[in-house]
Amino acid sequence: MSVSDPSLVYTRRNAFLAANWEYLAMLNYKAPPAVLAPHIPPGTTLDLRDGMAYVSVVGFLFNDTRVMGVKWPMHVHFEEVNLRYYIKQSMGADEKRGVGFVSEIVPRRCIATIANTLYNEHYRALRMRHSLAIKADTINVRYEWRLNNKWNHIAIQAANKLLDIAPGSDEEYILEHYWGYNQLNANTTIVYGVEHPRWQVYEVAGYNLDADIANLYGKEFVPFIQGIQPASVFLARGSEVVVRKPTRLIVK
Repeated sequence: MSVSDPSLVYTRRNAFLAANWEYLAMLNYKAPPAVLAPHIPPGTTLDLRDGMAYVSVVGFLFNDTRVMGVKWPMHVHFEEVNLRYYIKQSMGADEKRGVGFVSEIVPRRCIATIANTLYNEHYRALRMRHSLAIKADTINVRYEWRLNNKWNHIAIQAANKLLDIAPGSDEEYILEHYWGYNQLNANTTIVYGVEHPRWQVYEVAGYNLDADIANLYGKEFVPFIQGIQPASVFLARGSEVVVRKPTRLIVK
């Protein structure tokens, strides 16, 4: 499946979830492959860039969310913040480039329970809030979550002008992943398609991350995120996204 062509028309038929993912604030950090080795699902390998693995702290909005075609009250508009990394499944000459997740935060327990049960994700529910200020020439977005009685946040300031993703750029490497992978057990991986057109990004002017990395993601990630300048930062506009029903990859 390839959905990087903006002209591609995809369908909600057989979709588990359809939603608008909007204003994706992404701080991307280099990490040694060994740090991510315990997280790699069976049948996949890290999708490296110049010999390094990447992890991304991502905050974004879910809007107009439908599960199996139904809008559930109180579960249509909400925030998510996650730490994700980049992997791939090789199939001969072809590759399915995707993402895995170390941690995902949402404000509703029902959302976390469904995702953890069906996709074996790593969700937890925390109090969350966001602010979005859009002016003629600037955009300011901020996502916050409350952990251990303290508000954490990720924030980005950008110019209000959309740019196409340049071939070979960090934006292309980070965003052009259209599969999700989660380990079910020692030899089984849950696989699901994530479909959307090729996104555009805004030119970032500034950013800030104030987060308890150790309690969010584990002490092993602290040296590569806490107080470290990201390898790249961007704000993606997003689009409608379709998440397909999960299948299983069994590795013998």
